[in-house]
Amino acid sequence: MTTTALAGGGEQTADPPVFPDRPFRALWAATGLSQVGSAVSNVTIPMCAAVTLGASALEMTSLAVVEVLPSLLIRLPAAAWSDGLRRPRAPMMAACNLVQAAIMGSVPLLWWLGALHIVLLLALTAVASAALGVYSALSSPLLVQIVPKANLVEANGKISATRSVADISGPALGGALLARVAAPYVVLVDALSFLASAALLTRVRPASAGTGPADAVAGGPAGAAGPARTAEGAVPAEPVKTAETSKTSTTWKQRLGAAANVRLALAMGRQSGVRAVVTVSFVNGVTQPVLVLFLVHAVHMGPSLIGSLLALGAVGGVTGGMLVGRAQKRFGSGRTLALGTAVSLLSLALLPFAAAGPSAMAGLVLLELAGSFGGTLLIASVFGSLQAAAPKDRIAQVMAMAFVLLQAASLIGVPVGGALAVAFGTRWAMIAAFAVMAAALGPQLVRWALTRWAPDPPIIL
Repeated sequence: MTTTALAGGGEQTADPPVFPDRPFRALWAATGLSQVGSAVSNVTIPMCAAVTLGASALEMTSLAVVEVLPSLLIRLPAAAWSDGLRRPRAPMMAACNLVQAAIMGSVPLLWWLGALHIVLLLALTAVASAALGVYSALSSPLLVQIVPKANLVEANGKISATRSVADISGPALGGALLARVAAPYVVLVDALSFLASAALLTRVRPASAGTGPADAVAGGPAGAAGPARTAEGAVPAEPVKTAETSKTSTTWKQRLGAAANVRLALAMGRQSGVRAVVTVSFVNGVTQPVLVLFLVHAVHMGPSLIGSLLALGAVGGVTGGMLVGRAQKRFGSGRTLALGTAVSLLSLALLPFAAAGPSAMAGLVLLELAGSFGGTLLIASVFGSLQAAAPKDRIAQVMAMAFVLLQAASLIGVPVGGALAVAFGTRWAMIAAFAVMAAALGPQLVRWALTRWAPDPPIIL
């Protein structure tokens, strides 16, 4: 609670902003609906290509590429454009949803007309992926506008929890529908989810065009003596600083330059929290092509048991997402970040060394529950801190670069894991993944403890 001095010498009590409020709830619901719909399409679009259109292995590989690559390539240019916007972003995000709804809705229509073929499906998927990249570039600045800085970690945790639910419920819903109707018609679920998301986004209105709840920090204005503190008393992360803060903001074309992006990537790479998230993402990439092979051949686990235990990842993700806000308020941002890092490290400590039987099952349970729980704490803490610290004209770029770094680390890890498994076997590949994580995260946990969980220094752009 804060107080404001009145002209007559009295004080007026002002309560801190209520969170979650109506704009965030609308954005949260819109994001959740589109995530569920997209998770359904992650099952039905490949089924449509393979079963309905008889796609070859090369065409299925091309489909997997166009589902990801356009969004990744457009993310940074779209972020540079988004940071320069001086108009509301929610209507533009709704427009992206409408584009995606039209694309997904055209799939069953084209199939019914007999005009759907694999090249057209690839093109439609690529456009939908690009629209997702633009949507994501718009979403981070909007989130910062409508959520108080003290609640950004909690907001990211809630969105991550919703994603975990979508990752389980979407494929399950898609599979149930595929048992009853043709794959092209099931794609309509995704189209309807985007329409609902667009409708919800019309209810997202920031407090004003220039400022939002993220600008309000309990304890006084940013220029007051002493460090500003959140309502919970924690000192927020240091702001991202530009080299010439007094000059006019750079144009989006200047921000789009390769040199500017390289400087941003290097500056973010010096942040210990970002390095921790990138390490976990790389290790996840290493284990991705190896895990199921290890479970089947090294510890002789059955397919049904594997499927049941892998589903526990959603439980850990949802739990971490819903608790990260409370953890931040109770322990502070630094300790919450360290907790997520430590739990992520612990998650891989048993399975690589387990024998067939109960120890392997316990190792997989630990990997799924602790890995998703710790990863959600880690990502929500880092993303929330970056959003709170970034200057208003660089929020989208900072978050886009964070996404690109995570995706790049994961993509690099996949062939590394495959090569290790081919050369030394799946068990040694899993052991190597744990060794990399321990070598990178163990010393970092010690450094955080020695500095008493101090925030990273400012990012100088």
